[in-house]
Amino acid sequence: MVVARDDGNRQLLAEIEGFCRAAGMAESTFGRHAVNDGKFVGRLRDGRRVTTATVARVRDYIAARGNAAATTPPASPPAPGTAAATAERTAFRFYDNRQKYLMFVNTCGEKWVVAERAGMELAHVHPRPPALRVFDAGMGDGTVITRVMRHMHRRFPTLPFYVVGKEVSLEDVRLSLEKMPDRFHEHPAMVLVVTNLYYTEAPWLMPRSMKAAASLNWIEMPLAGSTAHEFDEQISALQPVLADGWRVRASEKTGNPLYERPSVLVLYREDHRFLLDQVIPKVGRAEAGYDLVIASQPYRARMPVDFKVQKVVAPLARSLAPGGRLLGIHSSGGDPGLEIIQGVWPGEQPFRTSRHEILRALKAELGRNHRDLNYNAYADRRAIFRYNMHTLPSEVSGASIGTSTLLAAWNAATYVAQIEDERLEQVISDSHYLDVTREVLNRRGGLWFYDESYVVSRRRA
Repeated sequence: MVVARDDGNRQLLAEIEGFCRAAGMAESTFGRHAVNDGKFVGRLRDGRRVTTATVARVRDYIAARGNAAATTPPASPPAPGTAAATAERTAFRFYDNRQKYLMFVNTCGEKWVVAERAGMELAHVHPRPPALRVFDAGMGDGTVITRVMRHMHRRFPTLPFYVVGKEVSLEDVRLSLEKMPDRFHEHPAMVLVVTNLYYTEAPWLMPRSMKAAASLNWIEMPLAGSTAHEFDEQISALQPVLADGWRVRASEKTGNPLYERPSVLVLYREDHRFLLDQVIPKVGRAEAGYDLVIASQPYRARMPVDFKVQKVVAPLARSLAPGGRLLGIHSSGGDPGLEIIQGVWPGEQPFRTSRHEILRALKAELGRNHRDLNYNAYADRRAIFRYNMHTLPSEVSGASIGTSTLLAAWNAATYVAQIEDERLEQVISDSHYLDVTREVLNRRGGLWFYDESYVVSRRRA
């Protein structure tokens, strides 16, 4: 029996991923159809070697399906007004809608509450030399990770930190980096890494395709000086470099932003280079092994559970160190925000996957290769938490509520429920949506939302 080499495995995995993306097929479905093993792709990703006969079966399947697809006549464009036509027109990544995002962040307290919840997990981590390692699976404007870094400094004031943040939006990278000079001043023994890589790549700071790896844009920036002002000047000077490295294009299939060039930015203080020598990542030799992974709203609520697990949660769980913890957070509904949505679109249910379903699918996806993982859904009292829209008591009392407050509440409700722009345009032509929002705010005395959380932990060695 001949066994395929590891580099052959990587090439085969790249071929499978490319085929699944093009065919719109789940990796588990591919495994069942190609080799009668739904866990085949996951095992291949984990380094399991395969025989040359299996490789041949996989490539024969890809070739046969690829040829069949190539000979299929192109589908007619969807008829106007149909659901398919609407999906085609509205394919975009909702969470990159800047105006909605910025208004939501500045009027609601989700970021603060999530940071407090992540800070609680620090009590359960057990860092090992050379550093406390944290991964933020979506930095956004940097509010969560900077607040978590304050928790880290309070609990571990003398440990070196290795903090990696994934973010594809150039504007969010800029907003996040603006908050970092003070962090470098308070905690000088820190390496900060920002990357636009996919969830399946970012923890290891390496693209999975050989073509993307060859074009990896690796930027290492030692910060000179000792004051926050000096660090701010140097970080601000990076804007032209970031504008080039964080260019994106829209996926023709999903509308999600895809990087044009994979980029990694590494920042640390020059006067601490010697101390951080074993912490600073090197091209092609970056390790995962995170003590804490924060995955707050990392996927669209309406995506299938298999997609959420295979593309987001499973890679993050694989990146945990012994004793490491993955904190997952997503919206759960059952709040006044959803009442506003259902008052305009009766029966609307945007939050279709519970934490229990995520963990059940994750356990099936990872299987026996990760028996050292614990899947913690917890009771509702611990798992579910609330955050509010910031208002003064006088703003939501009585029949008269200001238009700006109503618009902020409407924006927050539609943002959390991830309502597409085209659907919004259909309802804002009259005042009904404001009437519904006003009624809910009056009846509830304010606006709040519920998130639910779950934890995946790896047992200590």
